[in-house]
Amino acid sequence: MTETGSVLPSMRVDGQIALVTGAGRGIGKGCALALAEAGAEVIAMARTASEIDDVVAEIQAKGGKARAVVCDVADQAAMTAAFAGIDRLDILVNNAGTNVPVGFLKAEVETLDLMINLNIRAAFLVAQAAARIMAEQGGGVIIHLSSTFGKVGRPGASIYSGTKHFIEGLTKSTAVELASRNIRVVAVGPTAIETPMLAERLKDPAVAEDLRGKIPLGRLGKIEDVLGAVVFLASPAAALITGTTIMVDGGWTAP
Repeated sequence: MTETGSVLPSMRVDGQIALVTGAGRGIGKGCALALAEAGAEVIAMARTASEIDDVVAEIQAKGGKARAVVCDVADQAAMTAAFAGIDRLDILVNNAGTNVPVGFLKAEVETLDLMINLNIRAAFLVAQAAARIMAEQGGGVIIHLSSTFGKVGRPGASIYSGTKHFIEGLTKSTAVELASRNIRVVAVGPTAIETPMLAERLKDPAVAEDLRGKIPLGRLGKIEDVLGAVVFLASPAAALITGTTIMVDGGWTAP
């Protein structure tokens, strides 16, 4: 039982400091709002000031605590400076990323560099910066945003899938390495989620139907489908969970 006598561990994160990258829109915005609702003080980080200002205003209007940090995490100097201003960090949602669907034979170096720099390099350096703060203070949790494509492949997704397979490996290895420092490292693997990043592709009925056809539950994901997994993993209810990914994919990776 917990100290309160309840058999159900708390899924609240009251009083904790949570940083969400890519917090201005889509899943990142949803995570920022959800963690604030669960009691965390949120640091909303993204490169577009107007977007994260709106997220912070929405959190504060509901009585929550939040502040905006304008930062392009792919800019190492800017990211390092931003983290230098953070004294305490209990939760990191390492969400910032991008996808440019392109066939393997047509992929250009610029597209490869774009996704590697943001989805791999920046994700690694952000996690490292957060882990250094957490190690100094005695613990924390890092939640990476992986993907269905961190488990499977798909035509036109060779680069993106490769970057998410990296996140899977990073999650496992750092979880083992950081466990002695009381830092949990986990990931969430969403399926195709109806976000601004995916909206343009879903205008093609063939693409939308193909994606739905891969999901046994028969529908694309919504942002709110991902949020419960993120808050759960951040909370005391997930205290013994590390080094693994919770798939939020409607069964795509089950077969």
